[in-house]
Amino acid sequence: MSKKKWYQPFKKDTGWHKDLPAEKRREIMLKAHKGDVLAAAYSLQALANITTDGPTREAAHADASYFFEKHKQVSNERKP
Repeated sequence: MSKKKWYQPFKKDTGWHKDLPAEKRREIMLKAHKGDVLAAAYSLQALANITTDGPTREAAHADASYFFEKHKQVSNERKP
């Protein structure tokens, strides 16, 4: 049986930190994921799910929700 963990952290330090303003955190994550809104959302959702720090969980969850909503808006705009 493999002991590989399901959570694989992002390969590099993104610079995201819970104490940064929301706009800056989101800008940093978009840049780290090369503009891929959905990848940024999944990354932050994973962080929110595994962290034991309450403020980090709240900030990551808020940012993930923002990116999921943004992805939903972009997807709806593309539909004919």
